[in-house]
Amino acid sequence: MAMEAETDVLIIGSGIAGMVAALQLAEKGIHVTLICSGENPTSANSYRAQGGIGFKAPDEPAGLFKKDILEAGAGLCNEKAVDQLVNLGPSYIQEILIDMIDVPFEKAKGGAWKLTKEGAHSVSRILFHGDQTGKVIMEATYKKVSSHPKIDLKVNHSAIDLMTLSHHSKKITDIYAPSTCVGAYTLDHKSQKVATFFAKETVLATGGVGECFLHTTNGKEARGDGIAMAYRAGVRIMNMEYVQFHPTALYTVGEPRFLLSEALRGEGGVILSHDHKPCIDPLAPRDIAARVIFEEMVKTNRPHLWLDMSHKPTSYLEDRFPMIYRHCAERGWSLGESPIPIVPAAHYSCGGVAVDLEGQTTMKGLRAIGEVACTGVHGANRLASTALLEGLVWAKTCADSIKIKSGNFPEVEPWQMGKEPFDRALIHQDWMTIKQTMWNYVGLMRNTNRLKRAYKMLTELKWEIDSFYGDAALTPELLALRNGCETALLITQGALRNPHSRGCHYRISL
Repeated sequence: MAMEAETDVLIIGSGIAGMVAALQLAEKGIHVTLICSGENPTSANSYRAQGGIGFKAPDEPAGLFKKDILEAGAGLCNEKAVDQLVNLGPSYIQEILIDMIDVPFEKAKGGAWKLTKEGAHSVSRILFHGDQTGKVIMEATYKKVSSHPKIDLKVNHSAIDLMTLSHHSKKITDIYAPSTCVGAYTLDHKSQKVATFFAKETVLATGGVGECFLHTTNGKEARGDGIAMAYRAGVRIMNMEYVQFHPTALYTVGEPRFLLSEALRGEGGVILSHDHKPCIDPLAPRDIAARVIFEEMVKTNRPHLWLDMSHKPTSYLEDRFPMIYRHCAERGWSLGESPIPIVPAAHYSCGGVAVDLEGQTTMKGLRAIGEVACTGVHGANRLASTALLEGLVWAKTCADSIKIKSGNFPEVEPWQMGKEPFDRALIHQDWMTIKQTMWNYVGLMRNTNRLKRAYKMLTELKWEIDSFYGDAALTPELLALRNGCETALLITQGALRNPHSRGCHYRISL
């Protein structure tokens, strides 16, 4: 028998969006249950963000930030969402991250904020902390969240599926009620028991999809859990084909890919071919740079290319990029002394669960914020340093709009746990199939034949996974595989349906 618990708001995911929403709700006296699939929120992609968060230049002309976002989004941005981001973003950074959470962004000697500039930004408008902006934001926010009496933080918990009236209510005529979420089934990793969490509002904040690809800068939890759960519940999903690839991730055999900030190219870093010859225009935007690297790797049958920073003194690089410098050094690469191996890597999902300006999905009682959501801000390609900002702004607007109403929860069917043990070898092999298929056929350069093959392979794999999922004893690994395959298929379907190259969805004809 599943354990049952009730809460005002259930938040699934603990990146900047999930944690800030939890804080904002808790400050209003609303009880929040925040679940995190890792040991702590350091597993969230927000923690890995290096560059910074878009703020404002002291003398920035009105509309310039919006113009930069729209240009990066390649004509597909939702202007109302962009307006909300640029109009509310600076004040929310001040109110929440600076005044409330006390994030230590860098300051100049006179006390003014240090502001940096990244690719496709017209002016220096980005707040930062070295090359570890996400880390300091997350650590300061986690400190507030973990000590708040109105927030019940549950680590090592995975959501299994959303509970809805039409799917799970014991009252059979609830199938005629408006599509409504009433909480979620969750798995406690340590006890291996399922809990039924009833909630007046459920908020998805589960992050991105990068783990579906062979090379990614994301953490292992970024496999589209929230997108897959929402899709199974009948919620609208959109723009899944727009997956942004970062051109430079450190290639280390046997390790996850490590993000090498675009600021390295901004500082004059040069991409070299396998024989150490420059092969990319230094000013090429990230999507073009990533495609050229991928093409060169395929053409020469090489697992990686090179990034050369030797034009900069080692002491300067160590000071400007301390975390990157240290990470490379620990693996035997001296940034600035010799080229380091790089590959493009899946980085950010511009699509996801369709939401409005307050994070409301097409299902009552269900919100989505952060990378799992598609607000339309990013359109077909995200402007640098807008991801943390979008998570912050939608966390605030979502929390502000939630009003908890009294009422009873429905009786739902208890979760039936299977008993068949899962085969680790099968799960490992299925993941490799997903990752290789997505990288080779649904990656940086797509064509109809590749996409059709990927669709066929992933459809068959999904059938296989679903067939043993029903009888299996639940584990975090099995849940991850099920969601990852569902997400990969949704990305593939989106790419197959869209014949037009736009932004980070790039179609070729062969």
